[in-house]
Amino acid sequence: MKVAVIGANGQLGTDIIQEFTHAGDDVSGINHCDVEIYDIDSVYNILKLIKPDLLINTAAYHNVEKCEQNALRAYQVNSMGARNLAIACKEEDIYLIHISTDYVFDGNQKIPYLETDLAMPLNVYGNTKLSGEHYIKSIADKYLVLRTSGLYGKSPCRAKGGLNFVQLMLKLAKERDEIRVVDDEVLTPTNTVELARQIVKLKHPDVYGIAHATAECMCSWYQFAREIFEITGTKINLQVANQDEFPSKVNRPDFSVLENSLLKQYNLNTFKNWEEGLKEYLIES
Repeated sequence: MKVAVIGANGQLGTDIIQEFTHAGDDVSGINHCDVEIYDIDSVYNILKLIKPDLLINTAAYHNVEKCEQNALRAYQVNSMGARNLAIACKEEDIYLIHISTDYVFDGNQKIPYLETDLAMPLNVYGNTKLSGEHYIKSIADKYLVLRTSGLYGKSPCRAKGGLNFVQLMLKLAKERDEIRVVDDEVLTPTNTVELARQIVKLKHPDVYGIAHATAECMCSWYQFAREIFEITGTKINLQVANQDEFPSKVNRPDFSVLENSLLKQYNLNTFKNWEEGLKEYLIES
């Protein structure tokens, strides 16, 4: 299969390229210097040049605080970019896999969210990603929108200063005697290698629509940090941060755990528990 990946040099895109290459597919990486997804002519030009059977879009304006400061830019990339890809993929008969987010939910629910649950974003990032989902649903014929959560991987995440949460915790443990982490935000940390492998499993369009794609089970950021230090044998005084100790400039969901119900319905789910994904990441890093 001929596969093209937008955001090929990103945290997730790098692993997608690697996993599809291992699977024997013909893979082309597309980076920001190659395409502006909010410019539909730019999208047409690159797709007509590569002519993929499958297009995977990992590109997003996903720094949550910057999205609040520049809502227009967030809308251009996350919403209009998704729209343009949907239009071009429909016209060129390309299967589109688009990466979305757990931030489409408000976090008021206390059991894992299903794909059919009502999306109610709390911030600009979530709203623009949800808008992009709606554009794809209303335009594309062959598509899969994958919502995921808490990504971390071996490649740098530019929106987070190059460090993912795991790397940040291990760095701080070398610099400080004590680390304080919030315990009131619950999610599912997901290794980008696991997500990339799941996407390879979905390369043949057996199912269309919106699917949740995260590691299994859930934890708070504090529990995630504790597991990082336990697996690595790192000695550090880890404490739960006070509720108002790290005030956020942006509203975020307190609970954004996703249930991979659609993948399980079609017997396509490949994810392990988040602890196993973390162990694999730490062994390979």
